[in-house]
Amino acid sequence: MISIRIFEISFPIFTIVLAGLFYARKFKPDMTLSNRLNMDVFIPCLLFSVIYEKAGVSGLFGNLALGIALVVLLSGIIALVIAKLFQINAKTLCPPIMFANAGNLGLPLVILSFGDVALSAAVICFVVCNFLHITIVSYWLNKQPNLFKTFLTPLIMAVVLAVILSLLEIKIPNTVLEPIRMMGNICVPLMLFALGTRLIDLKLSEWKTGMLAALLAPICGVAIVLAILPFIELTRLEQGALFLFGALPPAVMNYIFAEHYDQEPSKVAAMVLFGNAFCIISIPIALAYALPRFG
Repeated sequence: MISIRIFEISFPIFTIVLAGLFYARKFKPDMTLSNRLNMDVFIPCLLFSVIYEKAGVSGLFGNLALGIALVVLLSGIIALVIAKLFQINAKTLCPPIMFANAGNLGLPLVILSFGDVALSAAVICFVVCNFLHITIVSYWLNKQPNLFKTFLTPLIMAVVLAVILSLLEIKIPNTVLEPIRMMGNICVPLMLFALGTRLIDLKLSEWKTGMLAALLAPICGVAIVLAILPFIELTRLEQGALFLFGALPPAVMNYIFAEHYDQEPSKVAAMVLFGNAFCIISIPIALAYALPRFG
């Protein structure tokens, strides 16, 4: 039954998130080091191994990547209009609506929904979304942007290195690849746990702004995906991955950027945290639609 399948997919995700929340309530851990290790080591290892072994160069420049880029950019246009209507700073509202939680939530959601065969599609969604996130937001929020430093981040360097080795058809021994795979496997449960620890910082005072983003992000994403699917040639699995990507809440990284550039971080935090809390409702609804059509 479809309801059982939704439960099987949602239960491990929300269980790990709740474990992080309960742990944070009792011990109030500093997740700075683990998050830094994830961003600098574990996620780059996952990106490198999957792109090199499964996704390949064509995947990063294929129709799925185009679909992700369209969802991101069209969401930004809609968010600009909404920001003007509600008199919200566009630099505050647009990034959380544009850039989804394709890491902590997107990777395990797509893999649990469609199996290990969907790993490459999930990684393409994650890579394209984060590449656009890092480059666009760094340029938009930074008064003195430095794109050269942006391209030297471990995430981007891992992608570039995997692409170069793939293009040159350089074979890496399995003995070398195995520890990279093992470190990459750490990132998904660690991201979910870290997301749970973030929920303890939820500020109810910003609930209006938070709920606006919580509703707007998945509604915009899903609407855009359904609008562009007839015009983009994708496999059934890729269609499912793109649909689930559209239904994702705002990425945690939006808050990190807002705090770094002092772009109303409390409002952005509310958008991220309310959005990720609301996904307890929105994700099962998205799965109920996606599984019978794309699964």
